[in-house]
Amino acid sequence: MSTWANLGLQDSASPLMEQLIFFHDHALLILVMITVLVGYLMFMLFFNSYINRFLLHGQLIEMIWTILPAIILLFIALPSLRLLYLLDEINEPSVTLKSIGHQWYWSYEYSDFNNIEFDSYMIPTNELAIDGFRLLDVDNRVVLPMNSQIRILVTAADVIHSWTIPALGVKVDGTPGRLNQTNFFINRPGLFYGQCSEICGANHSFMPIVIESVPVNYFIKWIS
Repeated sequence: MSTWANLGLQDSASPLMEQLIFFHDHALLILVMITVLVGYLMFMLFFNSYINRFLLHGQLIEMIWTILPAIILLFIALPSLRLLYLLDEINEPSVTLKSIGHQWYWSYEYSDFNNIEFDSYMIPTNELAIDGFRLLDVDNRVVLPMNSQIRILVTAADVIHSWTIPALGVKVDGTPGRLNQTNFFINRPGLFYGQCSEICGANHSFMPIVIESVPVNYFIKWIS
């Protein structure tokens, strides 16, 4: 989860989020280089006195400043496309979790295991434990095994919701009458927090999601 004065992205807990962070840094480096170059050129324009009364065209420079940005865009577009395909790929999931958005709570179904179902509500501030996180903790956490491919199916019962866990690089819109899916792979144990990130009602920001990542044997013990 994010902490005080955390200006960067959260530490990743999945290979997909690692790739997203790499792409973010890659794109940011290109943007910094462009900003420095354009800033330097604009700054130097204030201090030169070069004039040419007979300059009518500059085909060479126009070719350069057309082709160079196109090449730079390729360096952003190709990794971006690779990442889009990676995010969409689903390889033989071990566990399927179904998440249904309601105003203002989530319902979960483990359809692989005797149809286990439960609702997950935010814990009110006056009922929060001393070590709990205000507006982020829930009464029923989603327990999932680490080092396993997990598929999540997301839908909504009333309005559009969005199931979002930043540390896993997952954001799926839940739309009424439609089933969206994505996958993730949690590579370390821990608690991972998220929230509904759609404007789905007056209390839309109070629909937290908490994933508890545990070793596979603990998950089997919990599910049974």
